Amino acid sequence: MSYTHGHHESVLRSHRWRTADNSAAHLLPHLRPGDRVLDVGAGPGTITADLAERVAHVTATEVGERELALSRETVAARGLAHVDFSVEDVHALSFADASYDVAHAHQVLQHVADPVRALRELSRVTRPGGLVAVRDSDYAGFAWWPRLPELDEWMRLYQLAARANGGEPDAGRRLIAWAHAAGLDDVTPSSSTWCFATPDDRAYWGGMWADRILESALARQLVDEGHATRAELQAVSAAWREWSVHPDGWFSLLHGELLCRVGD
Repeated sequence: MSYTHGHHESVLRSHRWRTADNSAAHLLPHLRPGDRVLDVGAGPGTITADLAERVAHVTATEVGERELALSRETVAARGLAHVDFSVEDVHALSFADASYDVAHAHQVLQHVADPVRALRELSRVTRPGGLVAVRDSDYAGFAWWPRLPELDEWMRLYQLAARANGGEPDAGRRLIAWAHAAGLDDVTPSSSTWCFATPDDRAYWGGMWADRILESALARQLVDEGHATRAELQAVSAAWREWSVHPDGWFSLLHGELLCRVGD
């Protein structure tokens, strides 16, 4: 597996926008001050830090030390001493059974080789009665206006690259099926959206993708594998900028969510 987005500044710009409020609202009402929380795929740590302000302890994980350094930086800047860090493979976590009250993964399952095995591991390290909380986007459920042809091409190219990397970009709709296959039957499903439609939100989202389609690991993969030329990606980038300043511009991202109660 390789991470489709990579860690270019344009990608981190998107990930640092995420908070517990805008990305883990399905979980927040269930957190208790004494909880121990595992945050898998912590990225730049903005959600991690928000969770740590609500609970007794958080363990943040990433696939490598370079990625984990981003989480450490954010947590340190917030002055949070009750967070520890571990390089982990979600398919084979190093933690003992029932180590945590909550295992959380945001936008992780869509990128892993075996999401069912990952869910089994998240369940294993969660105590009986605890929660496994996951949230993943569903790219085929995204909607936007105006319907610029280059943005349709952006969607086609992203889906192609993500699947070539072994991921599933339409993960949101599959979460219940994956949970059932992992032996998790006590599940509470939901969905939510991010919506970018104000001038400021369009400038952020459209500007970020205008850069990302040219500079991120996704862009390099598409060119290196012969799926798009640099000129074609530049056309997609220009369409994102056109969309971002259009007075009728609107973009909604669908996410699937699950809270899985771990059995005895």
